Amino acid sequence: MMEKVKIVNLKCEGCAKTIRKALTKEGYRGVEVNNVDLAVSFEGDREKALEILSRLGYPEQGSKEADSLLKKAKSFVICAVGKTAK
Repeated sequence: MMEKVKIVNLKCEGCAKTIRKALTKEGYRGVEVNNVDLAVSFEGDREKALEILSRLGYPEQGSKEADSLLKKAKSFVICAVGKTAK
């Protein structure tokens, strides 16, 4: 079943690339990242995906971590890495 999660701190294709790579590596299928809707769609365990996304700096909208400065800073670093990764 396809899951859809709205996240924060998603800024560019570098962010999207990092998210796709991380979820795919963990066995998720059909991973799609929508930069306009700030949403990630995938097939797999929702709770585990939320943990992975939060660890990367992209917590779910409305969660207690959504306003974390640490998560925002981490997402900027991940964004830069995603832009330069092949």
